[in-house]
Amino acid sequence: MTQNTSTEEHSTGTHTGKVAVVTGASTGIGEATARRLRAAGWTVYAVARRAERLEALARETGAVPAPCDITVDAEVEALREQVLAEQGRVDALLNISGGARGTDRVADASTEDWAWMYEVNVLGTMRITRAFLPALRGNGEGTVLNLTSLAAHRAYEGGAGYNAAKFAERAMTEALRLEEAEHNVRVVEIAPGLVHTEEFSLNRLGGDQEAADAVYAGVEKPLTAADVAEVCAFAVELPHHVDLDTVTIKPVAQAAPHKVIRAG
Repeated sequence: MTQNTSTEEHSTGTHTGKVAVVTGASTGIGEATARRLRAAGWTVYAVARRAERLEALARETGAVPAPCDITVDAEVEALREQVLAEQGRVDALLNISGGARGTDRVADASTEDWAWMYEVNVLGTMRITRAFLPALRGNGEGTVLNLTSLAAHRAYEGGAGYNAAKFAERAMTEALRLEEAEHNVRVVEIAPGLVHTEEFSLNRLGGDQEAADAVYAGVEKPLTAADVAEVCAFAVELPHHVDLDTVTIKPVAQAAPHKVIRAG
């Protein structure tokens, strides 16, 4: 993990001096959120496993590349020590990292896929939140933002494993809000619906590009990673006493998980 020395030269916004840790920053919503916060002047620690992608993001935006597997305690602890040693503070932790595997029904569920989803979406979020909570409390106006999903609010056939993981992440978020209110830590949940990102559906469907493309087929305007990133940034940039609490975001074409308007 190395400090990128070009951070300030990329900063053009009004939040210079604010420090954010963004997980899942190598792709999709996490990467878009890191870009959006950097554009507003935040010092951003871009966290993910793929160091080469983080280095590319750092060159383009001035984010600090912070390779870390959030499912490994020692790596999370090292990340916390790096951020606090270099910055002495954290203003916002944005838990964007997560993912889905498979579309099996419960009768055919893959234990391995379910365990992976729980490890990444729930335990990974818990580990990094636990690590940074003392610093967020010490800040006096810290924020935790957890990206869940519409799948955390509505179950659907073939989604039980992802539903279970995201429902659990949502429950953890709600409990965290209750626990941390007395420490003035703001806790936000952002729950997107259909978002067309580079990898989410492809990874979920085992690399089947045709099946991944079919998820978005005929949907004129699904959400983009930048759309969700804008909402995430808005939530953490509001005056601290304003907590958006829980925000669900869907494209207009997605009236509900089971009702998506498709052309043709």
